[in-house]
Amino acid sequence: MSVRTRPTTVFRPRSLDALHHARLRSLHNQESEMVEWDELIVSGPDVEDRHTLSQLARMSGNAYALPGQKNWYEVDAAWNVSFPFGWEDESDGFRGHVFFSSDNSTIILAIKGTTLNGPTSKKDKFNDNLLFSCCCARVDISWVFRTVCDCYVHGWRCDDPCLSDALIQDSLFYSVGVRLVNDLRLMHPSSNIWLVGHSLGGALASLLGSTYGFPAVAFESPGERLAAHRLHLPLPPVQNSTVPPVPVTHVYHSGDPIPQGTCTGFGSPCAQVGFALETHCHLGKSIVFDTVGKLGWRVDVRKHIIRDVITKILEIDGVEWEEGRDVPLARAEEDCVDCFKWEFGHFKDDSGEDS
Repeated sequence: MSVRTRPTTVFRPRSLDALHHARLRSLHNQESEMVEWDELIVSGPDVEDRHTLSQLARMSGNAYALPGQKNWYEVDAAWNVSFPFGWEDESDGFRGHVFFSSDNSTIILAIKGTTLNGPTSKKDKFNDNLLFSCCCARVDISWVFRTVCDCYVHGWRCDDPCLSDALIQDSLFYSVGVRLVNDLRLMHPSSNIWLVGHSLGGALASLLGSTYGFPAVAFESPGERLAAHRLHLPLPPVQNSTVPPVPVTHVYHSGDPIPQGTCTGFGSPCAQVGFALETHCHLGKSIVFDTVGKLGWRVDVRKHIIRDVITKILEIDGVEWEEGRDVPLARAEEDCVDCFKWEFGHFKDDSGEDS
């Protein structure tokens, strides 16, 4: 068996230069600019096939390791050729592997997620809290006095332009990913490019896939729809849904509070280690495995790890997750709202003082 493909509809910007120009104009001047999109049919992953999801999850897990290490997962022989990126600098958090199919027709970029204890932990936490918190990660004492940005005003008010400005830093992993994807496009112009990742890595895969119109599969990722808005990403126009038609599939289970945005509050396990993972609305469509109902799991942040997704969900037999299906149907998260308690607006003057 190997990774199965299926025809996938994607929308790609007719001009990447025009897309980046429109994004920066929106970001800096709050002015919109039309982006032209081309509708294409490409070869994408068959996300209804359990073995395919398992292989993509294994590649996502491998983004945390190097070949030969104990946490490296074997993949199908057709995908044995890979090269690492981002491992040269020990403290560089944006890292992973690029996997090549045997005929080089498909390239899969696997992006590492958050490492709690390691050389990349500080940058990982910074990106998590900037992308997935409602307002600069105001969690506990350490983050109240040293938040990831200075956009909080008072009460439940947060300055929206300030949040967007914070997300254009070169240290943000999204910016690093854009440069890497551009390099892959130039080096392999005739190959299909897919993106995968776990947790933070999955959210980055989704944001980059949405930018370029490349299929992406994200495992156990926090909601990244609000981050896409704050990054001012131009997205294809909404058609018969409230969600833009981006080629992204999220895969998560009901026992993990992180993709559901419920590992929050001062006493939560996430807050105790300084994370504000508050968003839960995802781009694209989501496949949700009901491990609480079907397997009797409790909601527990320790079930967030990719190993459990691989060995205890995707690679177990005999579970009918939905009637007649061993993979739940992918569904858009319609009418989803993040950070409903907060009021976002232009609350600071040009000097950065509260107005």
